[in-house]
Amino acid sequence: MIREARVYADARLLARAVTEETLRIMLQAVVERGSCNVCLSGGTTPKSLNELWTEEYAARFPWKQIQFFFGDERYVPADDARSNFRMARETLLTRVPIPPENVHPMPTDFERPADAAAAYESEMRKVLGERPEFDIVFLGVGPEGHTASLFPDSPALAEKKRWVVAVEVPAETPQRLTLTLPVLNSARNVFFLAEGSKKREIVAAIRRDHEGDTSVYPAARVISAGHVIWYLDQAAAW
Repeated sequence: MIREARVYADARLLARAVTEETLRIMLQAVVERGSCNVCLSGGTTPKSLNELWTEEYAARFPWKQIQFFFGDERYVPADDARSNFRMARETLLTRVPIPPENVHPMPTDFERPADAAAAYESEMRKVLGERPEFDIVFLGVGPEGHTASLFPDSPALAEKKRWVVAVEVPAETPQRLTLTLPVLNSARNVFFLAEGSKKREIVAAIRRDHEGDTSVYPAARVISAGHVIWYLDQAAAW
C-alpha cells in the first residue's frame, strides 16, 4: 500500500520538490538535534537530485551538520563505475563543503562481506547511537519490488536484529551490502523516488498491495513509524 504519494509533471519538478522538503527537514533537524543523519541511495534519480543540490542549493544546505550514510552498496571497489559511493562522490560529495568525516561509505575491502557489514553497523552505532533513527532515508524501487538491496524472497527480509547484512541478489553485481528493514522502518522520513514509465507497473502493484510487512514486494514492507512518501513523476504514477 502507498499511503502518501506526490506526483509531478516531470522529473525536474519532482527533484525540486524533493530538494525543498529535504532542506526543510535538514534545517529542522539541525535546530532540534544539532545534526541531520541522511541515508543516500544509488540510481539515476538520486544522481539528478545530487546535481540539483550542488548547482542550485549548495549555499543553503547545512553541510557541516549532515552525516551521510548509504542504504546499500555493490561489493566492488570504491572507484568502480558500479559503486553507489562513487556516484555520490562524483555528483555530490566532492562538490560541496562537507567534512570528509561526515561521509560514511559502506566498506567493500574486507575479504568476507559479512565482516564488512558488521564493521558498517559498528560505524553507524558510533554516530546514531543505539537506535538507527535516520532523519531522511532515500530509496528507489526495482521492477520486482526490491528496495536498497532487499530482494523478494531474500533471507535478509526476516532479519530483526542486525542493521546491515551481506546478501547475494539476482542482479548484476550479486554480492552486496544492505541496510535491513528494522533500520529503514526506524527512519523519521523515508522518500521513495520513482520516475519513468518503466516504474509504473511496480508502483501500481505496490499501491494495490495490502499485505504490509508480509508483502512479496520488499518496498511495501517499508512501513516507517515516521513518514513514508512516494515521489513520482507522471510517467511512473498509476
